[in-house]
Amino acid sequence: MNVAALPLAELECRLNQNGLWLRTGPFVSRIQTTIRSVAADISLLYADYPLEDFGAEAHAFADFHIQIAQPTNLRRWFKPQAMFLFDGASPFKPLPLDQAFPLLEWGLNWCVSAHANDLLIIHAAVIEKNGFAAILPAPPGSGKSTLCAALVQRGWRLLTDELALVRLTDGRLIPLPRPVSLKNQSIDILRDYAPAAVFSRPVSDTLKGTVAHMQPPCNSVARAQEAASAAWVIFPKYQADATTRLEPVSQSRTFMRIADNSFNYSLLGTRGFDTLTKLVGSCLCYDFTYSNLDEAVALFNSLPTDNIPK
Repeated sequence: MNVAALPLAELECRLNQNGLWLRTGPFVSRIQTTIRSVAADISLLYADYPLEDFGAEAHAFADFHIQIAQPTNLRRWFKPQAMFLFDGASPFKPLPLDQAFPLLEWGLNWCVSAHANDLLIIHAAVIEKNGFAAILPAPPGSGKSTLCAALVQRGWRLLTDELALVRLTDGRLIPLPRPVSLKNQSIDILRDYAPAAVFSRPVSDTLKGTVAHMQPPCNSVARAQEAASAAWVIFPKYQADATTRLEPVSQSRTFMRIADNSFNYSLLGTRGFDTLTKLVGSCLCYDFTYSNLDEAVALFNSLPTDNIPK
């Protein structure tokens, strides 16, 4: 059963009571909240996602037990806030109530990046087409999410917008497709670029500016158990009025840059080193500068596949 099978009233009821067991890629999150805006955004953006239907079994297994709750003090009425609770504890400061759904998304990212240490976790988007996956590592403000969103609206499969998960045993990429986070001008750019895409209501005045989320294509969600092999590592950078260009980067330099973008490379020790060495050794590596999304998509669609390292 998928989220879309639940009328909003029933979805709210489950979230209010024993919780919603939501599967995203390899993880199951038990989510509880009484905040109606969070229920509405889950209904909108997670419509195609499968549920683990445990009914009234409050102690059924989940990787992450999460609550989005309001403080019980005066903040409940005066400048209301939302808290992210993980196993009953709050790892972050509360945020304004209007930011409750972005808080859930940021918290889910934290759950994976802080706890899934059976995988190498890289701060990167991952997309795939025709059996070839591209890893897009980049710092905030690089245009990574804008590029990723445009590509998945033009036929590429979304594996992740934020957390590249690399299996330690064979170096394959584990999908974690979730709503794509867009910020500030990128929101309107993607609305114009993909009018049929589904977006959440923009939330302003967050630490990242104005934030909205784009629903992943249903095909990406349906293929969330299908791992992919990396063919390219591409470091994207948006630059206003820049010419679209792709420039080779050495594998040694790529290794260091990805290690710097990894959440747990050092923690994994030799396993992290070996996994990253094999990953980079199997890829063509590039810097990519763009300003025009149509040109960027056309270039990605023409990426070479005949000389990918074996």
